[in-house]
Amino acid sequence: MKRALAVCLLAFAALQAQAGRSCEQVKPSPALIVKGMQLAERTSQQLDASGARVVLLARAGQDLSKYGLRYSHLGIAYKTDEGPWRVVHKLNQCGTAVAAVYRQGLGEFFLDDLWRYEAAWVVPTPQVQTQLLAALGESPSRIVRLNVAPYSIVSYAWGQKYQQSNQWAVETMAAAMEPATINSRAQAQAWMQFKGYEPTTLKLGPLTRLGGRVGSANIAFDDHPNEKRFSDRIETVTVDSVFAWMPRAGLGGAPVAFKLQ
Repeated sequence: MKRALAVCLLAFAALQAQAGRSCEQVKPSPALIVKGMQLAERTSQQLDASGARVVLLARAGQDLSKYGLRYSHLGIAYKTDEGPWRVVHKLNQCGTAVAAVYRQGLGEFFLDDLWRYEAAWVVPTPQVQTQLLAALGESPSRIVRLNVAPYSIVSYAWGQKYQQSNQWAVETMAAAMEPATINSRAQAQAWMQFKGYEPTTLKLGPLTRLGGRVGSANIAFDDHPNEKRFSDRIETVTVDSVFAWMPRAGLGGAPVAFKLQ
């Protein structure tokens, strides 16, 4: 299992994959490719100017405004010794209930028909950056050791049955902070709770839940506690909740955003 995930991490497979964006198999137009590359270039310049070596980087692939959310997908971006920025993030394979971890450039990260051409990031504290760099620089198996293939876009924040992209990023950060003691997702989530992380609670009624489960392979609700699920409280990890938590917990600065004009 780990060997297969490591292969996925080292090279972007020729599979349609998505996270925090639509899964329609539409070939990007030249204009959209240009916009995506422009956003990547400007984001790279902004990240260079920040002096950071690692950031938590987000994109807006879907319109989530009806849930009070601005960003859809989170990855861990880092500055390589060779110069370019890379992003490690989890992507769902379209039309399936599984996902894997990939390493991409900024151009690939933003090369899509995004809902809004905007990048946002949080610069972690120097200590968090050091720990994340150590995890990123070691063998691929370390950075994917908390990854699990079963995927649900609304996976329960404190569950282990499924794991969505934002959840993988923040659990991986937790494991990087305590590499000697955190060896499981449950331990990573306990660290997040100790640090005061609060997931987003989505208000999803029964018809919405039923329609999502029947219509999409990557949406499941059966990992949520019954008392919360049946009272329309779906607690999941979102970019917005992570960005609010990082400065509150003393783990990073305030979020910074850049929008392509």
